Amino acid sequence: MTLRKFIIERDIPAVGSFEREQLKAAAAKSNEVLAKLGPDIQWQESYVAADKTFCVYLAKDEAIIRKHAEMSGFPATKITEIRKMIDPTTEKDG
Repeated sequence: MTLRKFIIERDIPAVGSFEREQLKAAAAKSNEVLAKLGPDIQWQESYVAADKTFCVYLAKDEAIIRKHAEMSGFPATKITEIRKMIDPTTEKDG
C-alpha cells in the first residue's frame, strides 16, 4: 500500500509562543499515538505559526489522520492531500 501525503492545519491558540519543553511534550504525545496506530501513518515535519501548526504526514487516508487527532488531542482543523510538488528546479525538468 502506498501512503499519500497530506498537510494538516491545526488551530492551536498561542502555539507559536510555546516553550521548547511544551513542543517536546507535544511531539512525544504525537509519537506515542503514531506508535499505536502503526505503519499506516507517519509524521514527516511540522511548521509552527502564531496560532496554528502545519503538519506534513504520510497516511493511507484521511480517516487515520482524524483518528490520530482524536487520540492525541491535537485538532485536525483542515486536511489537504498533496497531489504534486514543485520547486525552483521544476522549470528545468525535461
